[in-house]
Amino acid sequence: MEYTAKQMMAVALSRQIEDGKTYIIGTGLPLIGGTLAKNTHAPNAHLIFETALFEGNPQEVPTSVSDLRINYQASVLWPQYRYFGFPALAARTGAIDAGFLGGAQIDPYGNLNSTCIGDYFHPKTRFSGSGGANGIATYCDTVIIMKHEPRRFVEHIDYITSPGWIDGPDGRARRGLNDKGPRAVITELGVMRFGADKRMYLAECFPGVSLDTIRERTGFDMDLSRAVEAEPPEEAVLEVLLQKVDPMRIMV
Repeated sequence: MEYTAKQMMAVALSRQIEDGKTYIIGTGLPLIGGTLAKNTHAPNAHLIFETALFEGNPQEVPTSVSDLRINYQASVLWPQYRYFGFPALAARTGAIDAGFLGGAQIDPYGNLNSTCIGDYFHPKTRFSGSGGANGIATYCDTVIIMKHEPRRFVEHIDYITSPGWIDGPDGRARRGLNDKGPRAVITELGVMRFGADKRMYLAECFPGVSLDTIRERTGFDMDLSRAVEAEPPEEAVLEVLLQKVDPMRIMV
C-alpha cells in the first residue's frame, strides 16, 4: 500500500505514544498521530490539547487550536484562563508523560527556538514565542516535530525558547532542571534520538530516504552510523489513518 511522507510521519508519531500514558498535544500532525494511536495500539492513552481540553474525540480534523470541532466528546473543557500554567504544573508533578513540540530551529541537543531569527532585540523574524512550550520542555519528556532543513537543524540556535539537553549530559542539572528532556525528533526523513552524550543521532531513516539526503539537510554533524530503516506503516494502520482519522486528507 502506497503512502506519503506525511503519512509516514503520522505513523511514526503514533508509535511514540504508549497505552495508559498521558500526553500534551496540539493540532496538526500531533493530533493525527495521537488519534491514530488511540484507534490502534494505545486506546487508553490520555490526550490533553493545548486549549484546555481533555480527551476530545473530533469527528473531523480541526485546523487550529481554536477550531470548535476539537471539543467533540471532550471529558473536560476548562475556561482558557484556568488552563494557563496547568501544563507546567501537571508536568512538574509527574502527571504528564510527554509533550509534543515544534519550533523554527533545533540544535544537536534538542534545544528549540520558536522566538526569533537573529538578534533578540533586532530580529530578522519574530515568532509567536513559547506559549506553553517552555513549561512542557522544562518539566517533562518531549517529542519534537520538525521539517528537515539545514536552516532549521543548526549547530547554534538564535534563542533557546524551550530547553532540551542544553549542552550535554549534565547541562540540565547545572541549570537546576530535572532529568527529563527530548526523547525523539521526527521529520519527513526519519526519527532522531539522543545518545548518552545527549547529542542527536539518526535512529531510523524512512523507507526510500538515503543517508546522503539526511546529511545534506542537516546543518550540523550528526551520527548516521546507528541508523536502521524504519518499519513502513502496516496496511491496517494506514486504513485507520486514511479512512477514520483523516479521511479528507486535511493533514496527511
